[in-house]
Amino acid sequence: MIRTRVGYAGGEKENPTYERIGDHSETIQIDYDPEQITYAELLDVYWTSHSPTSRPFSRQYASVIFYHDQEQRRLAEGSRDRREAELGKPVYTEIVPYAEFYLAEGYHQKYQLRHDRDLMAEFRAIYPDEADFINSTAAARVNGYVAGNGTLEELQAIVKDLGLSTEAQQRLLDRLSLRSR
Repeated sequence: MIRTRVGYAGGEKENPTYERIGDHSETIQIDYDPEQITYAELLDVYWTSHSPTSRPFSRQYASVIFYHDQEQRRLAEGSRDRREAELGKPVYTEIVPYAEFYLAEGYHQKYQLRHDRDLMAEFRAIYPDEADFINSTAAARVNGYVAGNGTLEELQAIVKDLGLSTEAQQRLLDRLSLRSR
């Protein structure tokens, strides 16, 4: 994963905010390296990460895949159809063309990481500019690990490349080690 950012998409309202989201849905924007993970593999993660058979109670929380080209559309629709067949229930995920992504407010970005005071202090020192923090690959990766995604082995392979102090690296490794027991 190169970076992730949360925001709003799919609606007509210009410049939505959390308090005035209009007809948009909360979404995540993912920048990825197709040499490392394919679009089809991202779709597999998507389908196993939520329950697509529940109808959303509001537009804000709708399950939506935004595609950028006809190949992504084909792959998304095929993966949806396979998931529906596996589950034996209707899938309510919409598959629609990407139009525009509006970045959510800063306090929504890297949400899990923001709840770790020590790690955030490290990242604030590395990225004093909020935009740099939001766009950081390292912050996106650490946010994922803090949220409970990834394995200890995967983290061990990259932890030295995250820009964190030796102490923060060890705290993060210890956190995942405790979780994996």
